Amino acid sequence: MEIRRLVLTGPGPADPQDTALLCARLARLYDGGAGAVVCDAAAVTAPGLADVDVLARLRLTARGRPLRVTGAEPALRALLDLVGLVELLGEVEQREPSSGVQEGVEPDDLAV
Repeated sequence: MEIRRLVLTGPGPADPQDTALLCARLARLYDGGAGAVVCDAAAVTAPGLADVDVLARLRLTARGRPLRVTGAEPALRALLDLVGLVELLGEVEQREPSSGVQEGVEPDDLAV
């Protein structure tokens, strides 16, 4: 599988015009045979909701194809976690159990 790289600019919030260009570039990467795309967000050191919007739109453009964000600073990680897009970082959300894990109570379990 061919992995391609897409780089976000920083340090501040993304421009709406850049969003359209990044989405078009991502679509071209997939149309050109990329099996997966890694989005480098290391330059985004002062993230805002505009950056989250870019990543959400990139996720929609990917249409279920592999897209992963790398190099995210703690502030961007926190924003992605807040809006439910932390899976772009390749991490499992803390609020939800991992796939295949079931929570349950047995009748003889002691109360905590």
